[in-house]
Amino acid sequence: MWHDLLTAAALVLVIEGILPFVNPKGYRRAMMLMANQEDRMLRIGGLLSMLLGLVLVFLIRN
Repeated sequence: MWHDLLTAAALVLVIEGILPFVNPKGYRRAMMLMANQEDRMLRIGGLLSMLLGLVLVFLIRN
């Protein structure tokens, strides 16, 4: 179980590092837009992301 969890965390780091590596200016613009969003919108985006992730994990594991 720990092996799977650490592997997943490592893959998150790899995936999150792709955009700033490939397009640093676009990444900076996206971060500026996110910084100007209301907390409610960021929470909704985070919730949708978590739900999508849970659905994907469920589909992959079954």
